[in-house]
Amino acid sequence: MLYPASHNYTLGIDFGTSGARAVVIDSTGMVQAETKISMTSDALTQISTWENTLLSLIEQIPLKLRQQINAIAIDGTSSTVLLCNAVGTPVAPPLMYNDARGVTVLEQLKAIAPPNHIVLSATSSLAKLFWLSQQSTPDAQYFLHQADWLAFLLHGKLGISDYHNALKLGYDVEHFCYPSWLTELAIAPLLPQVLAPGNVVATVTLEIATRFNFPRDCCVCAGTTDSIAAFLASGAMSPGEAVTSLGSTMALKLLSHTRVENNQYGVYSHRLGDLWLTGGASNTGGAVLQQFFSNTELQQLSLQIDPQQASHLDYYPLSKPGDRFPVNDPHLPPRLEPRPDNLVEFLHGLLESIARIEHQGYQLLQQLGATSLMRIYTAGGGAANITWTAIRQRYFGVPIVASKETEAAYGTALLAMRSINSNRN
Repeated sequence: MLYPASHNYTLGIDFGTSGARAVVIDSTGMVQAETKISMTSDALTQISTWENTLLSLIEQIPLKLRQQINAIAIDGTSSTVLLCNAVGTPVAPPLMYNDARGVTVLEQLKAIAPPNHIVLSATSSLAKLFWLSQQSTPDAQYFLHQADWLAFLLHGKLGISDYHNALKLGYDVEHFCYPSWLTELAIAPLLPQVLAPGNVVATVTLEIATRFNFPRDCCVCAGTTDSIAAFLASGAMSPGEAVTSLGSTMALKLLSHTRVENNQYGVYSHRLGDLWLTGGASNTGGAVLQQFFSNTELQQLSLQIDPQQASHLDYYPLSKPGDRFPVNDPHLPPRLEPRPDNLVEFLHGLLESIARIEHQGYQLLQQLGATSLMRIYTAGGGAANITWTAIRQRYFGVPIVASKETEAAYGTALLAMRSINSNRN
């Protein structure tokens, strides 16, 4: 393939829950190269794996393309964090996004943070920092998120984050600062400087430029989280547009003029420029379907369902007790009865019920003050099920379309592209 020198190229790198991907796009948004590396759950917790995976992803990009990459951005899993020393070497193993050992410091956090604050969770970045600060780490100088540390390997600047990753660290995204209740703590010197996602941090180091044949002025931008990168990839850009991710669980994100926060319902908002990305995540989704059906059965049985006919079955499909949104109840029992003998009828009831929960979720976001829903983009495996889409369409009365791109790495590449374009303008 020929890569015209007149084009600008950006590289987006995604570190997700099962592996990592890299996507290179040109100035029109066309994908020019993709690479991916899968990782086991054990490997994901190894800092050496992060570094090796990052460098291997870049190495797999064609040389001619690397020579024309202008900007790079990286996303990581939200609340995957680590402590580093003065030269960026981790002083303890990283804590993954779902690590809940912060539960032991929650009472301390509740005495400091405002009631119902997003940091009051066992898995928040701040809970992890509190826990780490109580371990023996005398050389600790910087507290970083996964995306921050990976970007440091490319630009060499320590102690820099973005306000998407820093939200669960307690950063005030409305006033662009850490709140006083946080800056007065003994851990404050460990907190990273926070930039807007996509803002240029620095050019790549000479070592990285030489090793990978990047242009010497190739810049590294502040990153984002994997879920927001997936939203950016979808094509949603206007207030009222939303993205439903139908994977093993179901996540809803609605772009809104107004910020919505309600801990009672598991709802919070990320800043997206001058808008707000509000939403929540339910434990219902594809994992429940896979308890009962193989992928082949799901495809074949779905085609036998009349999506215009409502199912009489009223389930709350969960793999185990507990949901976060639109019902925030850690003890909510799964409701999967009565179960008909007819498998088509049973699947119809499950798909109908998940659509109903999705509808309740968007209704709740709007009741809490979010912008009215205008369009839904769908990502994840469920986006390919046309029967499910038709059932959902019956509930919403707004267009439901597949996301333009589904890879978070594509959204991160777009973030870098928009940054370069805005700097030129």
